[in-house]
Amino acid sequence: MAEKNYYDILGVKKDATDSDIKKKYRKLVRQYHPDVSDDPDADNKIAEINNAYETLRDKDKRSEYDAMLDNPFAAQGGARGFGGFGGQSAGGAQGGFRWEDIKDQFGEGEAFGGGGFRFDDIFSAFGRGARGSAGQSAGGQSGFDQFGGGFSQDSKGQDQHAEINVDLASVYSGDDYSIKLNVPVRQANGSVSYDNKTLKIKIPKGITDGKQIRLAGQGAAGIGGGKNGDLFLKVTITHADNIRLEGANVYQTVNITPWEAALGEKINVTTPAGTLGVTIPSNSKSGSNLRLKGKGIPAKQAGDLYLTLNIVNPEVTTDEAKQAYEQLKQAFANTSINR
Repeated sequence: MAEKNYYDILGVKKDATDSDIKKKYRKLVRQYHPDVSDDPDADNKIAEINNAYETLRDKDKRSEYDAMLDNPFAAQGGARGFGGFGGQSAGGAQGGFRWEDIKDQFGEGEAFGGGGFRFDDIFSAFGRGARGSAGQSAGGQSGFDQFGGGFSQDSKGQDQHAEINVDLASVYSGDDYSIKLNVPVRQANGSVSYDNKTLKIKIPKGITDGKQIRLAGQGAAGIGGGKNGDLFLKVTITHADNIRLEGANVYQTVNITPWEAALGEKINVTTPAGTLGVTIPSNSKSGSNLRLKGKGIPAKQAGDLYLTLNIVNPEVTTDEAKQAYEQLKQAFANTSINR
């Protein structure tokens, strides 16, 4: 039985659009991600899926890969063609087309687990590294031989992308995180193995949601003497449900009583910037914002903290409380409101 090519792995046709490829990739990653899949071979499958997608999502890499599939016996006169890779076919002939060789040359994918981060494109799509990162040699030349179409001996490994969840408090103070992952290491014979490694990551103070942290040399293994690719971690800031972020600005909903809103009082509010004393202006309305300048995320240009007031009416559970509301009703008998 013939080995599957990248299109077979993703379950798409060779003329599939970029959108179709991305859609099928997301579906497969959700299906086989080790955190949710019961498949005992989930790790290998997710690595295979990621490896295929890394090639097919890039226009240039996909074009080169298609050329290799169309002409697997391109090696002529000693030149290394797309299909040969210097390997042998099952019958021992030189220049045979082997799936293992293709995987070795294009780089192994790997599922990054643990540490609160996930593969890219599982939950959201985000930017990839410098174009051609998997095909740049140490000397800056393309990983593909410009004459024979084969691979150079010192191609840089592919950049990898993942996501890390960071608590909002860590963004305010800066913090150290530890993550565990399998780091690809290319052996002398060209095969790829994986070493379990714990990496300590410094979360920069003031980093905003969606920014990336670059870990040099922690991506896919290089070929020959080529350097490893880099690992880019997209930061997703986690926070309480009453908080939302807009860049470096932080919006926090704060519950207040009707008398605090009407009379104006000073209250203490627990915020990401610490416990702050805040004066509620008299006659405040629900939904209005109090701006605390510079109390947002401490980025290069610090954001502001906006406290969104939410007036909460106490429940009437006693006769005294009911009487108080009756008195309030009498006091404001002539008040009209828009309904």
